[in-house]
Amino acid sequence: MNNLKQYLSLAVSHPGIFRNPQSEGLDVILQEEEILQIESLVAQKLEQKGLPLEWAKVGIVYKDQYLMVLRDAVRFPDGQLGTYIRILVKPDSTRGVVILPIYQQKVLLIRHFRHATRSWHLEIPRGFGEKDSSSEENTQRELMEEIGAEANSLVSIGEMHVNTGISSECVELFFADIKSVGEFDVKEGITQLLTIEVSEFERMISDNEITDSFTIAAYTRAKLRQLLP
Repeated sequence: MNNLKQYLSLAVSHPGIFRNPQSEGLDVILQEEEILQIESLVAQKLEQKGLPLEWAKVGIVYKDQYLMVLRDAVRFPDGQLGTYIRILVKPDSTRGVVILPIYQQKVLLIRHFRHATRSWHLEIPRGFGEKDSSSEENTQRELMEEIGAEANSLVSIGEMHVNTGISSECVELFFADIKSVGEFDVKEGITQLLTIEVSEFERMISDNEITDSFTIAAYTRAKLRQLLP
């Protein structure tokens, strides 16, 4: 089965990924003949710019056990035709979790090396969800794996779409009252566990010392819901 056939088969098996808006928006085109016409149109534009023609190909650009990259044929709101690339979490994957942990009235932060940026970040625990586990179970697991922590209570503080410009990923944010803390997970690239006063935590966000979007979003939700000490 060629790439386009796999792509169209994915559209049949997971129609929600390809749903079009009721009103104006970007429409995904799934008619094979029209897709081929759009590929030809885009290829002409790429050729004029001296760019690789394979960038015009609609289909599954890449996939592994974690994510999938699609290049769709689309009709833009002004009627123009073209392609648009997006990153999807696997259709059968479980939502990830992000946890703002409070221990003895203070915020727990980890110093974590992130491969994507090739740098260190101050952030709160987070992780992928495991299939057949609830969000609360995934949250408790991540707390134990990353900082050896147990929670007295967990409060869901809503969802967060990570990057709506290119990614479908959505995570659930949690506020956690921590009972106890153990060892942090060195093999995950964590080198330090910090216990920070809330006022200092807010200063670090304000002064750009914390740039992790998950941490900032969880703090904002917790602050607005008056959960912080």
